Amino acid sequence: MSTTTPNANANTTTLWRPTGPVELDLVAALDWRAWPPRLPEQPIFYPVLNEEYAIRIARDWNVKHDGAGFVTRFEVDTEFLARYPVRRAGGETILELWVPAEELDEFNAHIAGRIEVVREYR
Repeated sequence: MSTTTPNANANTTTLWRPTGPVELDLVAALDWRAWPPRLPEQPIFYPVLNEEYAIRIARDWNVKHDGAGFVTRFEVDTEFLARYPVRRAGGETILELWVPAEELDEFNAHIAGRIEVVREYR
């Protein structure tokens, strides 16, 4: 199974992240170029490998718990991502990467371009 989603740059992989308004504000404060540090109770950062899964989380979980949910899309260096095995968190399309919180700065350094909001739910 390939983890690379076709995109304009063959050297990057498209990832998505469902998020609530608090985390989104922190991303905006980082000029849309990085994810904020994890809280102590968040030892893992979970980007997902397909937009449909991100939509389900943003729409069904974030809206319920945070009042709003957002789907973000961003590109990360494919070669760097090879260190993180794809994890199946449920059905066949429920795929995510598990990035340890202590590696998030290095992960952020491999983001190509900006993080963008592609969907919003309220």
